Amino acid sequence: MNAFDSSRAFRERRDVPRLKDADVSLVADRVGVTFRAHAAVSQVANADADRRLIWSNSGRLKGIRALHDISFSLRKGDRLAIVGKNGSGKTTLLQVLAGIISPEVGQVSTRGRVTSLININLGIQVEATGHRNITLRGLAAGYSHKLIEQRRREIAEFSELGEFLDMPMETYSSGMRMRLTFAIATAFEPEILILDEWLSAGDASFKEKATMRMQDFVEQAGILVLASHSRKLLLDNCEKGMWLDEGTIRAFGDVEQIINQYEEQQRAKSR
Repeated sequence: MNAFDSSRAFRERRDVPRLKDADVSLVADRVGVTFRAHAAVSQVANADADRRLIWSNSGRLKGIRALHDISFSLRKGDRLAIVGKNGSGKTTLLQVLAGIISPEVGQVSTRGRVTSLININLGIQVEATGHRNITLRGLAAGYSHKLIEQRRREIAEFSELGEFLDMPMETYSSGMRMRLTFAIATAFEPEILILDEWLSAGDASFKEKATMRMQDFVEQAGILVLASHSRKLLLDNCEKGMWLDEGTIRAFGDVEQIINQYEEQQRAKSR
């Protein structure tokens, strides 16, 4: 085992300029997203029961309203849990907040660096070495060469890949790739953190270390937005809750109350 304690080093870092605490914020103002339909789909009986589907006068599907009139604001210290059934718009909303998708209407305003762990493999170049990918991912996230070099040793130590970092990632096993992408993704302190479920990696021994690092990483965030189906995970990490239903906010408030309302509705539907 390496003597270098990367999780301890993560907690002790103080070299990154950050906004004043009161300046970190995330605001969504009447956000709407519609996905256009490209295939020819004709309206069938009862199809209009789903409010998200947009039909033409001739009965052709024009698009799907993924999000509609989403408004909320978060400030430093807020931890927001997002719940909703599959297809309710959770992932689409996270992608909008992360800047991956632009809203068709409305806007998202942020103060602070947004870190998204929706897809940590995004942007990885498998033909490049592990070390080169550390640089590329850091630059893509907006960090300076200087800061990336300051983090490089910690990333290398945490990944435990040793000399493999000098080899192309296409030579890595899937587990090795996950170790490196996880180490890179959690190497820089987040000001606004967007999470779709909890992130972990590797075999049993590495997963324990990754879980501890992930907890430290989340605690560093000024603002957390977490979508998950795990009641315990949301209650352990969030104090506010949002219930998304068919692309709209059905309820917003205390996280436990919101989860209880959502779960009660789900139980009622299954009776």
